[in-house]
Amino acid sequence: MLTFLLAGASSAIAQCSAKLLQDKGHRVIGISTKPNSYAYDEFYQIEDYTFGSFPIIDKDIDGLVYFPGTINLKPFHRLTAAEFNTDFNINALGAVAFTQAYLSNIKKVNSASIIFISSVAVSTGLPYHASISMAKGAIEGLTKALAAELAPSIRVNCIAPSLVNTPLGNKFVNTPEKLEAMQKRNPLHKVGEAADIANAIVFLLGKESNWISGQTIAIDGGMNNLKNG
Repeated sequence: MLTFLLAGASSAIAQCSAKLLQDKGHRVIGISTKPNSYAYDEFYQIEDYTFGSFPIIDKDIDGLVYFPGTINLKPFHRLTAAEFNTDFNINALGAVAFTQAYLSNIKKVNSASIIFISSVAVSTGLPYHASISMAKGAIEGLTKALAAELAPSIRVNCIAPSLVNTPLGNKFVNTPEKLEAMQKRNPLHKVGEAADIANAIVFLLGKESNWISGQTIAIDGGMNNLKNG
């Protein structure tokens, strides 16, 4: 039995990932700024994802996954300094704070995995995505730097989804018309589901991916590199 720690544990993708991991017999610890809404083996509610906010967990951890994110889409000229800072703090600096808080825990095991979440917007120029693209671009850079620094005992990878049908993305698909429009934008004519991302996360946490590190893997229906005909 392995132990995995998920930040942003209230998200739909985190909960789907937790269930898949528990079904494999693993132990899953959740951390969130929101009250617990899932049967985690252990759970901590915190104020925010800043440095010094994470609880001390005195046990070996085999994998970390950082889920917190934002979808703040606006024309560039309307984005404020506060909005840029909020997006960067939650998406990028939060991932740094989380990883630093538990780096000693994962260094105690023979082979560990860290996973971050980026966005298709980093590799594909999308209008109104300036703030989120900047923040998630930093995550992809962090992935490569940490993968190099922590090898060979710790693997670090990143997943870059397109739009996923979760509460965070609900405002983009909450009518049949919006859903159809989003489906048509995707080469596979699909909006992703939580399980699409969770399956990739479980794979990257497991021994089946033990020769994969420093990668940003697109789980996006081909949106990052296929022309939607």
